[in-house]
Amino acid sequence: MAKIKPFDSAEYLDSPEMIAAYLTEALESEDIATVTMAIGAVARAHGMAAVAEKAGVSRENLYRALGGDAKPEFGTVMKVLHALGINLVAQPQGKAA
Repeated sequence: MAKIKPFDSAEYLDSPEMIAAYLTEALESEDIATVTMAIGAVARAHGMAAVAEKAGVSRENLYRALGGDAKPEFGTVMKVLHALGINLVAQPQGKAA
């Protein structure tokens, strides 16, 4: 019997453009769990330990915060996004970037 490997989106987040598109889709869902899990996938793609160190949080707390079950503090999210080199941009609703 063939073994099926679980899908991990982090394996496909290999360019800034792909990461931006992935996070944009997650943000458009307006679902906190989806957004935090997407940020977690990007962090895994960059190496969770390195992102945690750069963001100034423990690796364990980062996994917990971005696992989808927790609602991380906005400050933590901003630290992680900054560590990933990602900027959030505000735009009027209904306008495509």
